[in-house]
Amino acid sequence: MDIPRNVAVIVGSLRKDSFSRKMANALAALAPASLRLQIVEIGQLPIYNQDLDDANPPAAWVSFRERIKAADAVLFVTPEHNRSVPAALKNALDVGSRPYGKSTWNGKAGAVVSVSPGALGAFGANHHLRQSLVFLNVPTMQQPEAYIGGADSLFNADGNLSNESTRGFLRKFMEAYASWIELNQRR
Repeated sequence: MDIPRNVAVIVGSLRKDSFSRKMANALAALAPASLRLQIVEIGQLPIYNQDLDDANPPAAWVSFRERIKAADAVLFVTPEHNRSVPAALKNALDVGSRPYGKSTWNGKAGAVVSVSPGALGAFGANHHLRQSLVFLNVPTMQQPEAYIGGADSLFNADGNLSNESTRGFLRKFMEAYASWIELNQRR
């Protein structure tokens, strides 16, 4: 039996009960057995400042970088803030990409799921994130795209995904992502 691939899941929302966190949990439940998803928290990361990296980097940065480095792939699940990614997510990208030349993101097979109660499914955040991932050399799965709108009606009172159509789509998304990870591992 093949060893499961470890996928670091970055949730862009810091809110405990966020739609993005609920979606990340749903994706983990729907993932094929070949993937092991684990949320890597970003709320504790101090804002990136190169001066701190030059001396003694904060322990939270070191720990975060080690967890991303140890992962085989990275899955981003994010809301949209002002037509872009939340500040905490952008900070996590910066922390993981530094010091210069030592990016922990480099070459990790990625995917993006954007989540919103609105109809556009956080389209702007999805594409802004993809732009950063190109620079960080994160080969990001192009298809299927995942803009999940109407998130306020997708989960039951316990926070579990209750929409069967969305469940089917997400299962196919995760199967495609597993294939994407394998393709990039062989490169």
